[in-house]
Amino acid sequence: MIYGKPALTIADQVALLQARGLRIADPAGAAMQLETISYYRLAGYWWPMQDDKVNHTFKSGSDFDTVISLYNFDRELRLLVFDTIERIEIALRTRLIYLFSLGHSPWWFEDPALCRNLGAHNRNLLKIDDELDRSKDPFIQDHYQRYTTDTRRPPAWKTLEVLSLGLLSRLYGNLLPAVPETDLVARRFLVFNKTYLAPWLQCITEVRNVCAHHSRLWNRNLTTVPRLLPKPPAFFVVAAPRQPNKLYTALIGMKYLLHSIDPAAGLTQRLRDLLGKYPAADPAAMGFPQNWHQEPLWQN
Repeated sequence: MIYGKPALTIADQVALLQARGLRIADPAGAAMQLETISYYRLAGYWWPMQDDKVNHTFKSGSDFDTVISLYNFDRELRLLVFDTIERIEIALRTRLIYLFSLGHSPWWFEDPALCRNLGAHNRNLLKIDDELDRSKDPFIQDHYQRYTTDTRRPPAWKTLEVLSLGLLSRLYGNLLPAVPETDLVARRFLVFNKTYLAPWLQCITEVRNVCAHHSRLWNRNLTTVPRLLPKPPAFFVVAAPRQPNKLYTALIGMKYLLHSIDPAAGLTQRLRDLLGKYPAADPAAMGFPQNWHQEPLWQN
């Protein structure tokens, strides 16, 4: 099949949505929205409102204002989640630098003897070199200008500061479990060992990338599903999520890891406030159970 649909003007896009059954009380206002938010970006928010996904006709009562409300909710949700991930990322980076640099050397991240998979180790080093080459941070540029005869990369407290969360999580995931600092990092996050923490970091990285690319987070299915902790040392959830590939599972991990960083971060109240502000955003679409805020994890 060859794609043959023509490009549509904004006016034609509004008319098409109306013809398909979407109520638009203010066509001029809808046109202004479509001039700044593309048709297919908004399509992710009206997709659940369609009763015929082939012909794209809408369920009775579907409203363009609800679409915009969901879009605005998702934008604020991404900002909230991104702020939470930032705290986790900085704490992870700090703990990796501190514990491994003291336990091994400032260049521990170059040491293949600490790694499970040599191929992954070499790929990580190539990615590290890419990050260092792109870095405009003065402390990286100053290092290369000052230490011209040192063929090593800058020490961990410089190099790891310019690495992405994804690369940090891959570095950590490739460390040997037998290296004591590997599980010590996990325990600093109140997690038993690397076996549990590494998948949480991968899941959080996936969510972080969604936020960084301004993609839809509400009702998204995640590809990384980490295991829940059995009998964790801090407050946790009693009931396992019924939809483990939804955002709620990732938020459980984020909220739990915050215990070791800032127990008073206020994530529970911020989520409740956001959901209260946008009643059109169904929490169940993100995997939230009906009484999620009554779980021990969300009580503080």
